[in-house]
Amino acid sequence: MAWVSLILAGICEMLGVSMINKLHKDRNWQSFVMLLLGFGASFLFLTYAMQTLPMGTAYAIWTGIGTAGGAILGMVYFGESRDWKRIVFIAMVLSAALGLKLVS
Repeated sequence: MAWVSLILAGICEMLGVSMINKLHKDRNWQSFVMLLLGFGASFLFLTYAMQTLPMGTAYAIWTGIGTAGGAILGMVYFGESRDWKRIVFIAMVLSAALGLKLVS
C-alpha cells in the first residue's frame, strides 16, 4: 500500500506543479485552490508512504514522478519543446525511479 500511496503522491505533485503554471497564466482562485489541494494531498500521501518506505527511496521516487510528470504535462498541455533529448532524459529519470523500486 505504501507504493500505491507514493505513486498517488507523485501524481498529486504533478497536479500542483501544473497548477503553478496555470496560476501564473490565469490568476484565478480555482487554480490557487487546486494548487493547494495538489501539494497538500501530495505531502499527505508521501507522509503515509514514508511510514513504511525508507526516506531516501520515497523522496527520490516522489521527486522523480513529479519531475518527469511535470515535464510531460508541460509538453502535452503547455506547448513546451518535445525534443528527443528531453524525452531521453525523462526516460532516464523514470528508469532510475524504477531501479530504486527494484532494489528496495
